[in-house]
Amino acid sequence: KAHQPSNECVALRVCIRHALTGLPNRRRLMELLADVTDQNNCTTNFSAIFIVDLDNFRLVNDIQGHESGDQLLINVAESLQIHLPQEATVARFSSDEFVVLLNTLGEQQGKATHKAERLARQLLEAVAKLRNDRALPITASIGISLFKCLGLSVNSVLQQADMALQQAKAAGGNSLRFFNMEMQTSVLERARLEGDLHQALERNELSLHYQVQVNHQGVTTGVEALLRWYHPQRGWVSPATFIPLAEETGLILPIGHWVLKLACEQLAKWAQQPAYAALTISVNVSSVQFQQPGFVRDVESLLALTQAPPSRLVLEVTESLLMSEPTRVRSTMLKLRSQGIRFALDDFGTGYSSLSYLKRLPLDELKIDQSFIRELLTDKTDAAIVDTTILLAVSLGLTVVAEGVEKKEQFDWLKGHGCYRYQGYLFGRPTPIEYLFEAY
Repeated sequence: KAHQPSNECVALRVCIRHALTGLPNRRRLMELLADVTDQNNCTTNFSAIFIVDLDNFRLVNDIQGHESGDQLLINVAESLQIHLPQEATVARFSSDEFVVLLNTLGEQQGKATHKAERLARQLLEAVAKLRNDRALPITASIGISLFKCLGLSVNSVLQQADMALQQAKAAGGNSLRFFNMEMQTSVLERARLEGDLHQALERNELSLHYQVQVNHQGVTTGVEALLRWYHPQRGWVSPATFIPLAEETGLILPIGHWVLKLACEQLAKWAQQPAYAALTISVNVSSVQFQQPGFVRDVESLLALTQAPPSRLVLEVTESLLMSEPTRVRSTMLKLRSQGIRFALDDFGTGYSSLSYLKRLPLDELKIDQSFIRELLTDKTDAAIVDTTILLAVSLGLTVVAEGVEKKEQFDWLKGHGCYRYQGYLFGRPTPIEYLFEAY
């Protein structure tokens, strides 16, 4: 009895090791890494963290079952231990993610980097040689953070390795990447920008600018509402920078609702003014926003609240949205269409460009992306694409709008080829609503 482990010891083992692989778990690794990064234990040697993530591991579980996946994880754990030096620590960090800690890579950064890279490539080769019981090939991606203890926290080291891992994944897998300071700077800047974006709406830093759309006679038929952000320190922040960030973080939902509300309020004002009552306002709708279960209800509520005429509201959607869950997307579009709302397909030709959805979905307009208009007069391929797009849209009964028209020669070419709606600097730049009125 004296030689049998106590319940307390058994509990401790369970706490620090994974039952499946027998490797140290996340908690134990964090303790070891804390010791390495503790300034009281600093040495002049470089250390490294490898995050080893199996590529497409989900396929093993989905196709062959979890038992096969478990066996593969056991095999990977064994292979990593065989190919690592004795002083290295390997832990299972999550489902198919392993972390390797190396402490003795030397004092020279160049040699430490070379040693880490050579070892990481050996691990990639070892994993690639593994086969589970049904011979499904398996590969891994590795992110590496090379560091000394000075000034780094445990989370910082792991974050660096994870960022490097994402680069390896983006390269197609079965590869390794090292973290570098440019990546860190980019991540920190993104975090600061996200924090500022959280405050932008309540601080009234966001605004709508409007760009006119005209017909072939030069008459303004409508405007597109374009979101702008003026930051008190950064100045104007490019929509290409902050809109993808808003989509990734979910901030696009309150921001998108605000944009729609302002557009509807403007339409309601114009409806009371004969000179502007026929104008439309086009609003870009994010796929994140469009696919929310309550999107139709929200739009209907805004229309009821503002008393905006639905037939003057044009929602611009992208090809990527139309290709994801097409049945659900079509249902949403039809519900909104029944209210009188119109739809435009934005940036046509830059996405999937599958023609089958054009006849199935309730579209009214097709907008030719400015990238094709830009070289229209000098690139025969772009000219052919634009010409074919116009013919296609006309045959389907869709209005064609050319974006990015900046030269009269482009306008003349488009008019001569059957495109009668335009938007671009030739007719007006995006401008606040108070200055837009001055144009009339």
